[in-house]
Amino acid sequence: MTTRIAVTGAAGRMGKALIEAVCQSEDTVLGAAIVAPDSSLVGADAGELAGVGKLGVAIVNDISTVVADFDVLIDFTSPAATVANASVCKAHNKPMVVGTTGFSPEEKAAFEADASAVPTCVASNFSTGVNLCFKLLDIAARVMGNDADIEVYEAHHRHKVDAPSGTALRMGEVLANAVNRDLNEVAVYGREGQTGARDRNTIGFATVRGGDVVGDHTVSFMCEGERVEITHKASSRLSFARGAVRAATWLVEKEPKIYDMQDVLGLK
Repeated sequence: MTTRIAVTGAAGRMGKALIEAVCQSEDTVLGAAIVAPDSSLVGADAGELAGVGKLGVAIVNDISTVVADFDVLIDFTSPAATVANASVCKAHNKPMVVGTTGFSPEEKAAFEADASAVPTCVASNFSTGVNLCFKLLDIAARVMGNDADIEVYEAHHRHKVDAPSGTALRMGEVLANAVNRDLNEVAVYGREGQTGARDRNTIGFATVRGGDVVGDHTVSFMCEGERVEITHKASSRLSFARGAVRAATWLVEKEPKIYDMQDVLGLK
């Protein structure tokens, strides 16, 4: 069965990578490509925009005009756009794959209310390697967490607008859950001045922004006399895009609810 994919945010870096990944997969075709309402690219060929050759799919700026042309929507855009797209997908019973981060509590609640009505896969990171790291972090934290100082380091390109990254925050959640802590209570997002001795129960985050870094994440478990580090480095957005396409094909015919990549990869 061939799954027709719609990519929203098609003009962005991630959108172009998603189109490329859809074209590379034997199980998917590009059904629609959507851009912002004020985009000058409306009418252009989505394949030519993404650098994969002419596909015969014209770019549109309104998802409601192409709902008949796709089976699953992949959305890596902005919180406001994703909330609006979730409403459309709910109305037309279309599954969603969502990699958008930076939701406010209100936006997250609105999104989840609609997304839970259709099969939806939500992840801060769709890379197979990163999701394997989530599993490894859970194991490491259960073994070492109460005896180690835990620090999360992440680096991304200069254009990323939210910090820490959604992936780093998800790592923090995995770590906190493994050692029975509330991340909201133990997270430390910056240090300056006379901070005093480190509290063993805290989980620290360090954020770097610069250049064209696709995404680096390292978690350090630092004990007296030894240190364990789990690192993932992405060199291409295609690693995220391929995972999202894999999730899209997995979602077809699943029951309506919100899943994550751990479900897709069978890691739970």
